[in-house]
Amino acid sequence: MKRLLFLTLALTATAAQAATTITIATVNNPDMVTMQKLSPEFTKKYPDINVKWVVLPENELRQKVTLDVASNAGSFDVATVGAYEVPIWAKNGWLDPLTPMFAKNAEIAKSYNLNDIIPGVRKALTVNGNLYAVPFYAESSMTFYNKDLFKAAGISMPQNPTWSQIQGFAAKIHNPGKGVYGICMRGLPGWGENMAVFSTVMNTFGGRWYDQDWKAQLDSPAWKNAMTFYVDTLKKYGPPGATGNGFTENLTLMSQGKCGMWVDATVAAGFLSDPSSSKITKSVGFANAPTGPGTPKGNHWYWSWNLAIPKSTKKEDAAFKFITWATSQDYIALVAKEKGTWASVPPGTRTSTYNNPNYKKAAGAFSGLVQSAINSADVNNATKDPVPYSGIQYVAIPQFQALGTQVGQFLAGAISGQTTVDQALKQAQDAAQKAAKEGGYQK
Repeated sequence: MKRLLFLTLALTATAAQAATTITIATVNNPDMVTMQKLSPEFTKKYPDINVKWVVLPENELRQKVTLDVASNAGSFDVATVGAYEVPIWAKNGWLDPLTPMFAKNAEIAKSYNLNDIIPGVRKALTVNGNLYAVPFYAESSMTFYNKDLFKAAGISMPQNPTWSQIQGFAAKIHNPGKGVYGICMRGLPGWGENMAVFSTVMNTFGGRWYDQDWKAQLDSPAWKNAMTFYVDTLKKYGPPGATGNGFTENLTLMSQGKCGMWVDATVAAGFLSDPSSSKITKSVGFANAPTGPGTPKGNHWYWSWNLAIPKSTKKEDAAFKFITWATSQDYIALVAKEKGTWASVPPGTRTSTYNNPNYKKAAGAFSGLVQSAINSADVNNATKDPVPYSGIQYVAIPQFQALGTQVGQFLAGAISGQTTVDQALKQAQDAAQKAAKEGGYQK
């Protein structure tokens, strides 16, 4: 009996030692929080793999993961990276190419069905013929509004609003005495926070980051008009403490009925339609992202959050199993079951999602607008005047991560009243000029 017990304990210890633990770095967005919650389903499927999570706010995640992969430290086996990082990191040799892994794992490749990934999304993650990440969700931008508040104010939202109209609507809805604000927009500094939204405003006001000779254009009238508009709108009709509000904070405000409007990521449509997390499921309305006085171009951004495998990992096989599980058709169905609605599944990645009758029924109010916004977002044609870079809400150069965050801090300073718009633009122009020179872009 003792011998049997000893053998059982020995076998258990051996199995525990054989288990592989992978560390996953991800952003604290609601979709990723759900992924973490559902990860026991992954370990059921792969009992020899344990999962450890590092979940961080967007700005902190970018800093920590960038430093880790650039230094080859190997702290993370799976990294959540954006559409901006993937081509840059792939060219730097920081990510493992996934194409050979799919070729090596025929069973996973067959069930995963890479051809189901929306072509434009897959293309954005492919460098020199190799796929370097798989999309967890993809998004563009759109306008959300509270139909009850609009009705009470006697106004109606057009499907294609202008920023001028948006500001006028905000003025009529704004009632801070009752805890209702005309509009909620990102004020939290960061190239992926306030600058994501502001850059689309700047685009539609006719602005650009650089001319074709890589001379910074942040001191242009278009930039001044756009920043003045953004700052004035948030100061007059936004919630207090707007510089502390990013995507997550504004989602909470909007879902609690405290915002008349919110211009942000299309992924929020599912959250605002989910009765478990939103009080406005019956009153939320959807429209295209606003256009400005300069051009209709660049109003819809393009973004995807993706799962990639850093080159520094020593657990490539286990990491590959996780990223293909978390971005599969089966995972999307699992989220629908967990949430009790197909409207809340990770959007924008798979053709099969948009062909699914359950999704069409649950997300019919917004799925068409989301698809249209993603398809109309052109990273190579987003500005009134020609530019030497690609990107809608970012400039696809390595220096932009630091530059965009710097400019976001200057914008936040103007919103909070610590500086003027003119002072913020002077600082921003100097920073952009410095980035172009130090990056060797100016001849």
